[in-house]
Amino acid sequence: MHDSNEPKKTSLNRRVFISTGVIAAGVATAGTMLPGGAKAFAQSLSQENQIRLLKGDVAILRFLAAAELIENDLWQQYAELGGVTEGTQNNYQLAFQFLDGDGSQYITSNTIDEISHATFLNAYLESRGADPVNFDEFRTLQGSTATGAQNIGRLTNLMHLNVDTSWYIRYRSSTNPDFGATFPQAIKIVNRPAIPRTDADFNDPNHIQAIADTAAFHFGYIEQGGSSLYASLSQKVRDLEVLKITLGIGGDEIAHFLEWVDFAGNAVQGPPFSFDNSQTPVTDKGLTFPNFNVTPGGPLFQTNLIFPVPCEFISKDLPRCSVIRPLDDHFGGAVATAKSFIADGLFVGQSKEFLQTFMNMAEEADAARRVR
Repeated sequence: MHDSNEPKKTSLNRRVFISTGVIAAGVATAGTMLPGGAKAFAQSLSQENQIRLLKGDVAILRFLAAAELIENDLWQQYAELGGVTEGTQNNYQLAFQFLDGDGSQYITSNTIDEISHATFLNAYLESRGADPVNFDEFRTLQGSTATGAQNIGRLTNLMHLNVDTSWYIRYRSSTNPDFGATFPQAIKIVNRPAIPRTDADFNDPNHIQAIADTAAFHFGYIEQGGSSLYASLSQKVRDLEVLKITLGIGGDEIAHFLEWVDFAGNAVQGPPFSFDNSQTPVTDKGLTFPNFNVTPGGPLFQTNLIFPVPCEFISKDLPRCSVIRPLDDHFGGAVATAKSFIADGLFVGQSKEFLQTFMNMAEEADAARRVR
């Protein structure tokens, strides 16, 4: 774990050559979702693929495109303030780089990936004669006013989050929610910001580290949800090309999740100093990120267990197996995802029309069925 005040040189090199253009234009790209290149792609592909999709596959792809638009929006906000930038690093970036020297690069890379997912899904829908998803009319929320944030309307709110941290325990447990298992919160994060709201949030070292640590657990929450969502909906897909898409993008979500498992673990372990040499565990306004290797301790909290522990799968009579979980509709499907986003606080301040639109899309996706 890198604990220097300066970011690693390599963290700025791997994909930064595309980050300036893509991240800076990310909201516009994610909003219209079909810039010239994507439209040309859809039109070209549609000439070779005139077979229209079945209703269920359209519903699945449209909900996934909607979910990716939402991810675009929230990751864009993280990237603007905590991702790769030129010049002096702000204290939010340094707090991430305390957790991992490449933290800012990972945030930028994750954002680029999510933009590509939404752009592709909408272009593919058009290529198969289906309507793309556009949420531009709902980009009405006020985001951060801290230096570095764009003054534009947002879909999501990252300043009043109720982060479900039970995923941290779930993936270290041998039990499976698909069999009825439940899990406690690793840390109770209620109504907390995961980005600096104003420049004032940069000033207190404990405060900004707690904001970054909150974000670290939120990253894991978002990407574990995507991992289960794609795996759950893949079981309903009928078109083999659509299945190729859900498996391909779903695999990338799993890759994201694995990184953020490690990242969140770094927020709750030693060494006992933060980026500015203040003492940890970090405590800020009633929220504490302790050293999980000391308190409470044990395998359910062990910070270096970054791979899924073998758990119940298919049948309790079969050997335990390391898998993504949950995989069933009830816990990992579209409606479960939509409800989870709402409970997370992502849509605080959003209109009832947006919430109803998103929930209707979720219900249509979950209603899809594969013919046996």
